[in-house]
Order: sequence, then C-alpha cells, then structure tokens
Amino acid sequence: MTEKARILITRSLPEAVMARARRDYEVVTPGGDAVLDAEALIERADGGAGILCCISEKFPAAVIARLPSSVQIISTFSVGTDHIDLASAKARGIRVGNTPDAVTVATAEIAILLMLGAARRAHEGQRLLYDRQWRGFHPTQLLGVRLNGKRLGIFGMGKIGQAVARRARAFDMEVHYCSRNRLAPEKEQGAIFHETPEALFAVSDVLSLHAPSSPETRHILNAAAIDKLPQGAIVINTARGDLVVDDDLIAALKSGRVAYAGLDVYQGEPDINPGYYDLPNVFLLPHMGTSAIEARNEMGFAALDNIDAVLAGREPPNPVV
Repeated sequence: MTEKARILITRSLPEAVMARARRDYEVVTPGGDAVLDAEALIERADGGAGILCCISEKFPAAVIARLPSSVQIISTFSVGTDHIDLASAKARGIRVGNTPDAVTVATAEIAILLMLGAARRAHEGQRLLYDRQWRGFHPTQLLGVRLNGKRLGIFGMGKIGQAVARRARAFDMEVHYCSRNRLAPEKEQGAIFHETPEALFAVSDVLSLHAPSSPETRHILNAAAIDKLPQGAIVINTARGDLVVDDDLIAALKSGRVAYAGLDVYQGEPDINPGYYDLPNVFLLPHMGTSAIEARNEMGFAALDNIDAVLAGREPPNPVV
C-alpha cells in the first residue's frame, strides 16, 4: 500500500469532512477545539505535507519561516486570507488556497437576516420576551423600518455581494455598489455603480460591507464615512471586523446618526468592543456567516481539494498564492 501523506487539520471540522480527510491522509489533529498557538502549529506540522487551518490560526511571517520544509500548502477553511502572510508563504514556495465559492450563499443569507433583524428591532423584541417584560400589542411599540424601497449600498460586489443583491431585490430594494471593478451589465442586474466609497455611502440607506480586509479597506467605515451616510442609516457587516472603527460606529448608534446596525464580525473577536453590548439598536451574531452544515461541508471539501491538487503536482482549484 502507498503510504498516506500527513496533513494537519487545526480545528474540529464537520464529520463528513474529517471522514474524507482520514480516508485519504494521515491526519494530525489536536482534538477538542482549542485554537493552536504558534508553537503548537509548528510542532504539529512536523512531517506534514499540508495544513488545513481556520481563520483562528495565525500565520505571520515568523510562523511561516519556522514551518517544516515538508509543508507544501496551507489551505484555509475560509475565503479570507488576512490571517496568513501571503508574501512569506510565496517566498518559501508554500502554496495557499481558500474556499471562495462555498461561503457565498450562507453568508448572503446571514446578511439578509442582519438587515431584517436590525431594521425590525428583533433584538429588542426578543429581550422583551425573554425578560418577561412584554405586556401585549401596542400600536407604537418597537417601530422599526421596512426594507422595501430602501437604497442598499453594497461595498464589495464580489460573489457574496452579488448574492446579497439578488436577495435584496426580492425585498424591492434599490441596489447600489462600489467595487474595485465595475461588473458587466449581466452581473449588475440593474445595480448602480459608484466609483468611490464616499459616493456609495451618500446614497446608502442600508450599507452592507462585503469587501476583504486589506490596507485599503481597514477602518473604511470611520466617523468621516459615517457622516456621509443618510441620517438614520443601517449598517451591516458580514465581512471583517476591522473594516469598522468600533468607537465611531458606537458613537453614531448612541446619537442616532446611525439608526441600527447588524454585525456578525468584529475586530479582535471574540473579545469585541464591550460598547456594543449596551446598545439596544444593535443586532449581534457570533460570526455565524457560514454556520450552515451545507456551507461548512463545502468549505471543508474545497479546502481538501486544494491540498489534493498540490500534493498531486497540480494547480489548486482555489489558489491565492
């Protein structure tokens, strides 16, 4: 029998993904679900040809420099790669792959959930019930806003942004977007393109963030940007927490400059800015964008596809480096 290649899987993944991995590889996994620190990553990668990691594991230059020479690929269980120093990986000849298609539908659904939850004050309504404070129907109780007819600004019109736009049209929202490149008309589907974030923000009754984290996008939603939003706008973030300056958004939510927010991602998570917890007009979720079994299985299979290809001497289907 041909000896199986060894790979490190850093976290507990869905059983179907683990079963496939164990069928094809000698799998090293820490067991449980603790996040591996730098020393543990390097130690457990010893003798391995590939690493299947999550966004929780960090691969800065110092870690990549110390990875065993046997490592040929880091395949991340995510579309984002901001937890991996791509330049260092490339310099060492280590391929990097991600899972861009598998996350699309589930993340778009969560963005719509956040829009509805924020606009219709779902958190406040749930709190009334769970705190046993609801006293029955009242004509002016928890008045939110409808989504129909609102201008939806999508910052980052990639696959997820486009999926959100398709779903938003079912709510009769008017779709606007800003992206690095304008889409072809058949992909725009009538969405209105804006060349600058500032132009997009000015028309965004609902602003939904879908751009990757990069030097250009980090802290893109700051006090100056918030001042360009229409009064009482709604802010949605399912992208990356560091696109938002938390203190600036919290101040705007307190003042009413931003009416509501729906957030699934946070800078420094899981240690998020405590100011969010005290705000009634924020609908918070714990990074659930891809928390659907179909999505998580597809992500795991796509990450394994990248490893399969590289170890067979082929180009990974989802290459980053």
